[in-house]
Amino acid sequence: MTDIETITVPGHLRGYPGVAFGGYVAGVLAGRAAAETVRVDFRRPTPVEVPLGLAATADGGAVLTGADGVLAVATPDELDLEAPEPPSWDEASAAAEAYRAAPPQGAVALDCFGCGLARTPDTGLRQHCGVVPGRDLVAAAWTAGPALADTEGMLPAELVWGALDCPGNAAGRLRGSLREGAVTASLTARLLRPVPVSTPLVSYAWVLSEEGRKHRMGAALTTAEGDLCAIASALWVDPRQ
Repeated sequence: MTDIETITVPGHLRGYPGVAFGGYVAGVLAGRAAAETVRVDFRRPTPVEVPLGLAATADGGAVLTGADGVLAVATPDELDLEAPEPPSWDEASAAAEAYRAAPPQGAVALDCFGCGLARTPDTGLRQHCGVVPGRDLVAAAWTAGPALADTEGMLPAELVWGALDCPGNAAGRLRGSLREGAVTASLTARLLRPVPVSTPLVSYAWVLSEEGRKHRMGAALTTAEGDLCAIASALWVDPRQ
């Protein structure tokens, strides 16, 4: 490993209470990796408001460590995944409204930066992915608030990664057999183009496979016109019974 950088995940960037939002953590590690496609494996929950160690690794990846050891590891990877045709803006808007009207059990209680129902466009990503009628996928139409922009008016890469995380949970809950309390075990993504904060966006996700407690999901982010901005695959794991 190279020199270790100390970082702290701000408290508002949480997923489960006291735990950093996984998509954001993955994006931070991916930003230190020397590859276009990166896989991030989560080993332990990453705490918020605690100093952590972040370092590049000899294989072109990165590792995040805390008091209990390794929290997450990023490695260069490949992503052989073709996204289904995206839903339209109107379809994704209707799906998001349906999600907000009847979210999966447990969703209301979470103040997740990615999909929390109490978040505003300036305080979260609002990935409220509901079922698209007639399609085996879930989707949400959304526009990031200006408070989420970087100095150039773009959605930071780590937040683009974040927009690829929660949709997989919704796909598993609404189109698969994923249980409440499931967590992201790994996230592999490739970002294809910069995303201006002012751009209307569509997030959507679908089930790739399910076996026991393991659920593999695909996710994509497009503009309202259907231009692909990012694509990902994720492994979600149910809590032990």
